[in-house]
Amino acid sequence: MAQPPPPPSAATEEATPASIVWQSAAYTLYHDKLVQGQHTARALSRTELTSDYQSPAYELQSPQVNFKFSLNGQDNELPPGQHHSFVVLPNEDGTLPETPPIVFGQQYQDGTPLPADAYLAPNAPLKIRLDLRPLLAAFESQGFYTLYNGQQLYKDDLRHVYVVGSAPPLNWDFAGLANLPQLELLDPDGNGIYETTVQFCAPAEDNSTATSHWKQSLGVSEFSQYTSDYTLLDALYNLALEEAKLAVEPDGTFRTGQEWAGVWTRDISYSIILAQAALQPEVAKTSLLRKVTRHGRIVQDTGTGGAYPCSTDRVIWATAAWEIYLTTGDEDWLKQVYPIIRRSVEDDQLNAYNPATGLVRGESSFLDWREQTYPSWMQPADIYQSECLGTNAAHYQANAVLALMAARLGDAEAATQHQAQAENIKAAINQHLWLPDKGYYGQYRYGRTYPILSPRAEALGEALTVLFGIADAERSRSVVARTPVMDYGVPCIYPQIPGIPPYHNNGVWPFVESYWGLAAAKASNETAFMESIAALARPAALFLTNKENFVASNGDFAGTQVNSSVMLWSISGALGLVYKGLFGMEFQADGLAFRPFVPQALQGTRRLTGFRYRQATLDIELQGFGNVVRTSTLDGQPLLEATVPASLTGRHTLYIELTNEALPACAQNKVAHHVSPSTPVVSYAAGYLSWHAVQGANQYQVLCNGLRVGHTTETSFPISIPTSYTEYQVVAVDALGFESFASEPLPVGIEEACFTFRIEASTPLSDQPDQGYTDSKFIETTTVNPSVAATVVVPATGTYAVDIRYANGNGPINTSNKCAIRTLRINQQFLGTIVLPQRGDDEWADWGFSNVVVAHLPEGAHTLLLSLEPANENMSGDVNGALLDCIRLTKMV
Repeated sequence: MAQPPPPPSAATEEATPASIVWQSAAYTLYHDKLVQGQHTARALSRTELTSDYQSPAYELQSPQVNFKFSLNGQDNELPPGQHHSFVVLPNEDGTLPETPPIVFGQQYQDGTPLPADAYLAPNAPLKIRLDLRPLLAAFESQGFYTLYNGQQLYKDDLRHVYVVGSAPPLNWDFAGLANLPQLELLDPDGNGIYETTVQFCAPAEDNSTATSHWKQSLGVSEFSQYTSDYTLLDALYNLALEEAKLAVEPDGTFRTGQEWAGVWTRDISYSIILAQAALQPEVAKTSLLRKVTRHGRIVQDTGTGGAYPCSTDRVIWATAAWEIYLTTGDEDWLKQVYPIIRRSVEDDQLNAYNPATGLVRGESSFLDWREQTYPSWMQPADIYQSECLGTNAAHYQANAVLALMAARLGDAEAATQHQAQAENIKAAINQHLWLPDKGYYGQYRYGRTYPILSPRAEALGEALTVLFGIADAERSRSVVARTPVMDYGVPCIYPQIPGIPPYHNNGVWPFVESYWGLAAAKASNETAFMESIAALARPAALFLTNKENFVASNGDFAGTQVNSSVMLWSISGALGLVYKGLFGMEFQADGLAFRPFVPQALQGTRRLTGFRYRQATLDIELQGFGNVVRTSTLDGQPLLEATVPASLTGRHTLYIELTNEALPACAQNKVAHHVSPSTPVVSYAAGYLSWHAVQGANQYQVLCNGLRVGHTTETSFPISIPTSYTEYQVVAVDALGFESFASEPLPVGIEEACFTFRIEASTPLSDQPDQGYTDSKFIETTTVNPSVAATVVVPATGTYAVDIRYANGNGPINTSNKCAIRTLRINQQFLGTIVLPQRGDDEWADWGFSNVVVAHLPEGAHTLLLSLEPANENMSGDVNGALLDCIRLTKMV
C-alpha cells in the first residue's frame, strides 16, 4: 500500500522505506517506535516502553479571551454566538489587569489592539468584574428579571453567578460549573459588582508531561499472550493487559477508569463487546448485574434531564450480555439476563419508540454531555424527542439479540416479535437517517413538531450500522470510505461545534476508534483499518497509558474537559483490534469463527497463546496478510471454515494462513479540522424573519415546517402570514458548504392554533410558594396525584401537538436520575408518553414544556388523562414527580 513520504517534522531519525510500517502527515509508525514531530515513543522490549512526549496544550495561547456570564450554571446571559472579549496583557505599572464592570446582558468588546506574536503569559491573572445592578433593581421593582430568552428569573432563585469562556481554566461547559468554584463571582461588599480573579496558562504539573517510562510490573499470565514481528504493537498489547487487570475492583467489578470509580452501564457494555467478554467474563457478568434496578430493569446512567428516558442507550447492555453468552456458552447466564432485557425493551417500546417513524427516541449513545453535541437551544425534553443514529443502532441490536435469546430458550412468539421489531428499526434508520449526498448516516433527527436531520457525521453510530448489519454491503463500504476522518483519528462528530471545548466535540475517543476500525475491517477497507490500528497505537505509545480521549485537532490528551488514564473502554478497544480485528474472532452460539484481516503493512507471523474459549485453550498462529484464509488447521487437521466448535475442550493448536493477496485500493475521507457556523437566533415581526449575522456564514437556508423553502445572503427573509400553525428555522452555511445547527423552531400563527386547559387533581392544589405558573398547579408524585386529568374541548377534528407546561426541580439539568414520566391517554386510549425532565436543582420556578405528543383528535369535549403506569418507572424509583401548570393543544393540520 503506497504511503506519502515522511513529513520533515517527523524525520527526527533517519527513515528508510523498509523500517516504516505506516505514516501520515502527523506521525510515523515503525516496528519498534512511533514518532510525532519532535516526540518519540519507543519499545525497549515487549514489556517496556519509553516516551518523551510533552503536552503543548498551554503554549501559544492568544491573549484575547472570550467569555460570558452565567446565572445558576445556565447559558442565559447572551444569545448563542455572542460573548464578551478582553485582551489579557500585563499592566505597565505592575497592577493586576481587570475588566471594567460589564453590565449583565450587554455585550462588551475590548478595543485594545492585539499585538503581533503576543501570547498569554504563564499564570496570567485577570480580575473579571460583572455589574448586576440592573438585575438586582428588577428584583426589587417587580420580583423577577427577564432574561434574553424571555425566561423569568425570580429573586429567590438567584444562587450562583459564574463566568465561562474560551481559555483554560474557563470553558464553555455550563453544566459543569458547580464543580468549578474558582469560576464563581461574588459580591463581598454588597455593591452589586460581582468579581473573581482567574489565572490563565497555569497547567497542572501532571497534565503537561506524560509518563516517560512504563515497564510491566503485574503478572498477566492468566491472559492470552501475544507476539508478532512488531515490537511496539506487542508492548502496547501488554500495556493493555496490565491495565485491564488494574481496571478490576476488589469487589469483582470493572472500574471505569483511573479517575472514574464505579460501574457505568455504557462503559462496561461497550468494553465487554470489544474484548472483556472474552478476556474477563466473570468480571463482566458481575459488572452487568450491578447495573440492574431492584425491579429488574437495566440501569440508565445519570444524565441529561434526569436520565431515562431522555437517554435510552442502556440497551447496549443487552448486546454485552449476549456477547458473554457467546464467549462462555453459559445457559444459566442466558436464562438470568433474558427477562431483564425483555422487561427493559418492553418499557422502551412504550416510553421511547416513535410509531410515526419507527425510530427510538433518546440522547446519542455515550455522547451524553448535551452542550457537546446538541444546539444550545435544545432542552432535555427536546433531546428526549431526538432520534439518534447510535442509540437506534443499539436498540436494533438489542431487539435482534433478544430474538436470538428467545429462540434458544424456546420462546418462539417473543423471537418473532423482537426480530420484527429489529427489522422495523433497521428499515427506519435506512429510511430516515441516510444521507445520499454524503454517503453516510446523519447524526440525529431533531426539532419539535417538525423534526429535521442533522447532517453531521457521528462516528460510533456510523461504525455500529456496519458492525450490526444495519447498512447493507454497499452502504457499509460507503460509510467507511466517506465518513470524515482527521489526522489523529475519527472524531466523535464532524464538523465541530463553535465555542465548545474539546471532549465529545473536537474529540477522538479510542474506544470509538476501535469500533471504527472493526467496521473498516468488515467493509474490507484496508486503508481505514490500518489507520485505525495506528490511531490507537499513537496515543497509547506517547502517553504510556490508555487515555479516555484526546483533542481531535492536535492529538493531545490535555485540553479536553475530562480525561482519565487506565480507561476501561480504551483498554478494551486496544485488545479488541487484536482479537476481533487482526485475528478476526467472531463468537457464535455454536462456535468461534476466525475471519482474520491483516493489513499488508503488518504482514508476518503473529501468535496468540493460551487464549481461553469456553472449555478449551487455544494456541493460535496466524501467517501472512489479507482477509482470505488459504489454510486453517486444528492440531494439524483441516478445520472447516476456520471455525472452532463450541464443544471443544482441552488445549489445542490452531494454525491459519492467509493468501497474501493485496486488497483493492479503498478510499478514506481525510479532512482538516473544521468548525461549523454558530446557530442563528431568529425572531419574527411584520412579515419578516430576522437574525444577527453569523460569523463565517455566506448564506442562510430558511426552513418551514422542516422543509427548505428559500435561501438568502441577507439577515432577514420575508414570509407570508400563515393561516395555520407554522414553524420556521434558519441554518447558517459557510463557504465550504458546512451547516450550523438549525435555529430553535419559531412558531408563527400559534395564537390562533393554540389552546390551553387547566389540569385537575383529585387532591388539593399545592401550596408550595413557587412562581411563574399561569393558572393552578399541584405537585405530582408517586403517592400524591399519580393520575391527573384535563377536560379539553377540541375545536375541530385534526392533528394536534399535545404538551404540558411543567417544572421539575428534583435535580440539575445534566445529572441525577429523577426525570418524571407519565402516560398520556384520551378517553383511556393510549396517545404517547409525556416526559418531564429535570430543569435545575431545586429550581421550581423554572417552567418549560414537555415533549410533544402528536395525535389525531376528534372534535368535541374529551378527557385527557396523565397517569403514572408501571412502564413509567424512572431510574430513581423513589422520586418521579413534577409541578404541572396546564396542558396545551396546538392544531397542526
